[in-house]
Amino acid sequence: MNHLPEPVRSASVVRLPDGTHVYADQLPAAYSGPQVVHQHIHQAPPDRIVQRLALGSGIGAGTVAAGVYFGPLLVGVLTAIAANIAFLAFLALMLGWGVHTVVKSIGSPEGAQAAKNLRSARRGRR
Repeated sequence: MNHLPEPVRSASVVRLPDGTHVYADQLPAAYSGPQVVHQHIHQAPPDRIVQRLALGSGIGAGTVAAGVYFGPLLVGVLTAIAANIAFLAFLALMLGWGVHTVVKSIGSPEGAQAAKNLRSARRGRR
């Protein structure tokens, strides 16, 4: 009661004893000794490691999308924070240098004389 035409017989299709058809190149080959496998292991770029881990563990597309979106965003935010901290450190250094210069100039004998002159000038105005 099979109304389908007979399958085309080619050299690569084999009919098994149970009536099923398989390709001949899928049959197990005879053992020909140990097989040499050349495996090249490459490190994934840093922005893809999380995505590959997520895909490999079956977490899903949401994690991959979050990695694609938030990965570069996190790098940008951290760079901006580092730039702000560097600017504040430079500003603190310059202010410290300014205070040091003023204190050093006031602490010298010339600075003491200038402070004395300033005090006497203030008293003279009153």
